[in-house]
Amino acid sequence: MDYDFFAFISRMKYIDRWSLMRSTERENVQEHSHMTAVLAHALGLIRREVFGRECRPEALAAAALYHDAPEILTGDLPTPVKYHGALLHKAYDEVEGLAVEKLLSSLPEELRPAYRELLEAHTREEDYLLVKAADRLSAYIKCVEERRAGNREFLSAERSTRQRLEEMALPEVAWFLERFAGGFEKNLDELGTLE
Repeated sequence: MDYDFFAFISRMKYIDRWSLMRSTERENVQEHSHMTAVLAHALGLIRREVFGRECRPEALAAAALYHDAPEILTGDLPTPVKYHGALLHKAYDEVEGLAVEKLLSSLPEELRPAYRELLEAHTREEDYLLVKAADRLSAYIKCVEERRAGNREFLSAERSTRQRLEEMALPEVAWFLERFAGGFEKNLDELGTLE
């Protein structure tokens, strides 16, 4: 029997993000998920190594890799639409739940519990907060990159995303922003090359 799960996952590259915005550089869900995983892993390491709290950065990275997987079937609903009202948000959550079930049904029975844990990481509060923070950090970085490329279209998104990050009041996010956000303001020459 053929299983289609990884064929579905491979299609993440066809789902564009920021569909309501004019971008200087397109971003797809696969690219976003990779960056979100990198950031979730970093936030987990910061939690464990800097703040001495128990954390499994590898589990956060894996959950982040799959955090937008349902969008393979639903498409990327822009944030202003998704969170416009409670009724719309609830309806989208239901559709997303159906997409998760469809993805899980495309796996052998033995693998479904492990992938359910990844696809439903948002149901575990502790994991969800750092993965959600990484998701927002990835969006914030995209906004910074667009602004640096001269695209004023992302200015308000940059401000609101930064504000939502700060409102999360996570020490890991504050620590990351204080030490790493400035790097995204630099070009390659300013970052340094192999001299």
